[in-house]
Amino acid sequence: MDRFIPTCRISRTQTSLNPKPLIRSTRFFNMDISTLNWAAILVATLANFLIGGVWYSGLLFGKAWMAENNFSKADLQQGNMPRIFGLTLLFSFVMAFNLAMFLNDAKTTTSWGAMAGFLAGFGWAAMSIFVIGQFERKTTRYMLIHGGYVTISFIVMGLILGGWR
Repeated sequence: MDRFIPTCRISRTQTSLNPKPLIRSTRFFNMDISTLNWAAILVATLANFLIGGVWYSGLLFGKAWMAENNFSKADLQQGNMPRIFGLTLLFSFVMAFNLAMFLNDAKTTTSWGAMAGFLAGFGWAAMSIFVIGQFERKTTRYMLIHGGYVTISFIVMGLILGGWR
């Protein structure tokens, strides 16, 4: 049985003389996880994980990221690496699953997946980094490094999830 959750629109016609409901259903989203492509979610998870590995490596922004955080190579050797990478993989899965739920529609295309990824990555995740960065007094370079990563990562996850239906 399909499960649907309605999105709603507020009607501007309600007054005390017109008791029509303020909220009425206009569209439904499929919230049935049995229609998800789990292989695509796993590939999107790995893509997010791998993009982060390259993004924060010496190939791209690793040195700038280290400088922005005052990290030395010795600092990066400290910590429980299995825990760090395990949780990163788990969080990447949650991100991919969440995006897959938003794209869980038979009409989803590769281009819509990429656009939804951009909207989520830039509009929500990157802008959240910028808001928090303002209060933490972070540099623009710091926020661009992290915001760029989440934007690119969400676009790639959206491409995978939208294209592999």
